[in-house]
Amino acid sequence: MFLLHRRLPLLARTTFLCNSMEPAVTSSFGGSSRLAALAQQLRMYKPPPSSPFDDAEEMQQADQESAGKVVSQVGFQESMTPVPKDPERFRPKRAAVLICLFEGDDGELRVILTKRSSRLSTHSGEVSLPGGKAEEDDKDDGMTATREAEEEIGLDPSLVDVVTSLEPFLSKHLLRVIPVIGILRDKKTFNPKPNPAEVEAVFDAPLEMFLKDENRRSEEREWLGEKYLIHYFDYRTGDKDYTIWGLTAGILIRAASVTYQRPPAFTEQCPKFKYPKMVEKHTCMP
Repeated sequence: MFLLHRRLPLLARTTFLCNSMEPAVTSSFGGSSRLAALAQQLRMYKPPPSSPFDDAEEMQQADQESAGKVVSQVGFQESMTPVPKDPERFRPKRAAVLICLFEGDDGELRVILTKRSSRLSTHSGEVSLPGGKAEEDDKDDGMTATREAEEEIGLDPSLVDVVTSLEPFLSKHLLRVIPVIGILRDKKTFNPKPNPAEVEAVFDAPLEMFLKDENRRSEEREWLGEKYLIHYFDYRTGDKDYTIWGLTAGILIRAASVTYQRPPAFTEQCPKFKYPKMVEKHTCMP
């Protein structure tokens, strides 16, 4: 078994508990100094560098350098599709999801989530983050994530301050998913309008729950001879019960770790494996 012991990036000693922000800055976040400080903190976060390797020589050199190395963080939504028979031609498509944070009535950070429509052909009825595949006109991952959020839940991109992106995750459908963290400027201005073709419900949950060993269970599985854990978080709001697991849970564990600058209270058990060529070495594999 292999355990993930990964140090969080060192950030400047800025905490989102700070209460001494300039009025011009806090006004962008509904007067919340906490959100303004959080935005400054997260803008300093930089994921490990990676590049698309468009040049053939660079790709060959990268493959040689990567031989025997491992992906740094792994978690699976379910048993992943086997490595392609022709890894030389493997290049995952790009997608982005929006981790939209806001300050709840009791002051805790919360994240917007959706329950996918039961009519969808994939992951129907599951909890997910707003997002989808990149389009040619998208100038960056932030635009992909906010555009998809507007299409799915009616979230106007102008209401979201995109502050950073996390390490890529590779889904079982071979999508290279970029988690984009954005802060909702003023929660009062957002009135969810779920697209019934894609979304059954819109709700929110406390971000910190993804660091706590409460209402959480895990399931051990095996992939390519290595054992790993899938994490499940049970959450109840009103009279509705939701389970957040797999890819979405893995992304939120990472987002909470970066935001709160501490690791989860439970063990993330991940397998080591050689990643297929054309998959960047800092891509996480949930």
